[in-house]
This record gives sequence, structure tokens and C-alpha cells, in this order.
Amino acid sequence: MTLDAYITVRKDAQAEMEIKRSRFISAVFAVKTEEEAEAHIQRVRKQHWKANHNCFAYIIGKKQEIQKASDDGEPSGTAGVPMLEVLKKRGVCNVLVLVTRYFGGIKLGAGGLIRAYAHAASHGLNAAEVIRQVPADEWSVTVDYHLSGTLENKLHGSIYPLKDVRYSDKVTFILYSNQSDSEAFVDWMTNLTSAKAVIKKTSTLYLQEPVPNPGKQPDDSL
Repeated sequence: MTLDAYITVRKDAQAEMEIKRSRFISAVFAVKTEEEAEAHIQRVRKQHWKANHNCFAYIIGKKQEIQKASDDGEPSGTAGVPMLEVLKKRGVCNVLVLVTRYFGGIKLGAGGLIRAYAHAASHGLNAAEVIRQVPADEWSVTVDYHLSGTLENKLHGSIYPLKDVRYSDKVTFILYSNQSDSEAFVDWMTNLTSAKAVIKKTSTLYLQEPVPNPGKQPDDSL
């Protein structure tokens, strides 16, 4: 089975900031369907029913097929769309960002609102930890005991994450390779053990890699 790589968030998270006395509370959720996103939106709106605005943006689908944004009473194009643009620029999918605003009495103007909501979205994404889901294969590699020590040392210095070591009449290593490296992994392991290992692919899954924070963006700086 071949999987597609994609970028999303590691966890649900919340972040808060204050701009000219207005509170902006960012809530970020990992979601897989529109129904799941809408359920989070309704729950947050009930939680913050006294807030002036509960604006949101979400992208669903590994190819960003579903995109939706709401200004929730803010001037058109000053809240949901800037948040959606942040999601698109970060390349994420299956993510909902919801920003709750408690008005502090000072108007920010259209430009100020755009910057504030974009910055709040970025702040929330950073708290949720943006990651790349990398397609990988899980392998079991079984060898005789006299090969196990050398093999384990080589694995610890390799690019292939070692998950587990199991001992019976032989030694079995459970490890991963990126799906794109699977052929190279088998060749490497075969050469390393002089073709004396039993190599089996046991499953296909995703491995998580952190995506570096791009830092302050032109449209989300304050």
C-alpha cells in the first residue's frame, strides 16, 4: 500500500494573546471531516458565548480539497480569510483553527484585524506543533545471535529508526524505513548481514517529522 505524505499538527492546542486590549484565543484541532470540524466550532462557540467573535478556518484533505473560513461578524475578509491563508502557506491539512476575540474597546481597523487574526492563527499552529506525516514501512529483521551485536550498533548509527529488539532462539529487530527508501533499505540490510537475515515488511504506516517554524511571516506580523 502506497501512502501520501502530508503536513498537519501533532496535537490539539490553545494559545492566547492580547492586542490593544482585545483578547485573541486560538484553538487548534486536528480534524479529518467537516462534521468533526463543525462539532468543535459549535462547542467553542458555546464555551465562549460571551465573546464578540468566534472566527475560524479549516482545511481538510491531504490535497487541501476542502477549505472553509468564517469572519463571524468581523468586517468581510479580515478574519477567516487571513487565517485560511496562514494554513495554506504553512501547507497544512486536516486542521481547524478557531480564534475567539473578546473586544477590548479599541478598534484595530481592517489592516490591524487582518494582521491580528493571521498572527493568532500562526501562534496557535506553533503551539499545536506542525509536523510532516511521512509514509514508512515497518520491517522485522531476524538474525542469529552472533550477528546481532554488530547489526544493532549499525542500526543505532543509521537513518532507520529502531522500534524494538526481540529475543528468542534468534534476535529480531523491528525498525522503520521511509517508503521511498524501502528498496535501498533491503539492499543495505542484505549486504550488511551477508544475506543471512530474514527480512520481512510487516506493515505500512506514517512517521512524524517536525516541520521547522518558518518564523514571522509578512502577513502575520504585528
